[in-house]
Amino acid sequence: MEDGTAHHLDAKVLTVSDGVVHGTREDRSGAALEERMLAEGWQVVERSVCADGADEVASALARLADGFHGLVVTTGGTGFGPRDRTPEGTRAVLDREAPGLAEAMRLVNPLGRLSRGVAGTIGTALVLNTPGSSKGCVECLEAVVDVVPHAVRLLVDNADPHPHGG
Repeated sequence: MEDGTAHHLDAKVLTVSDGVVHGTREDRSGAALEERMLAEGWQVVERSVCADGADEVASALARLADGFHGLVVTTGGTGFGPRDRTPEGTRAVLDREAPGLAEAMRLVNPLGRLSRGVAGTIGTALVLNTPGSSKGCVECLEAVVDVVPHAVRLLVDNADPHPHGG
């Protein structure tokens, strides 16, 4: 099939958490995502943190996606809490939504039905919202890990061959 270099992908992680920003909480979910991405052979080129809130998320995502070709995964702010505004901030800067990815991530766990996370593109970056728990964010990433490299390649090269079986 494909060799390991075909799956090389640059990735960034954005942790959305007031507690992490203020130093009262450890960024376990960001670390868990980075570890899982590294295991996949992807290169995590940046990890960032921003406070909860739609404006903060939109600003952070716009900065992370600017001129970037790769994957940006957010963790946190996708639930029903009053400060959980990650999907709203993400939608504000997306060029196009990718509902199939968000739906697949919601199906991994019964609690996924409580996630309001979205997925989509900003320029040549693919953005995925995942929940704030270290277990939940990794499960959601694993739900789409098989198609993410192909999706990211399509953002710059529509001639990318479809994966086998697709």
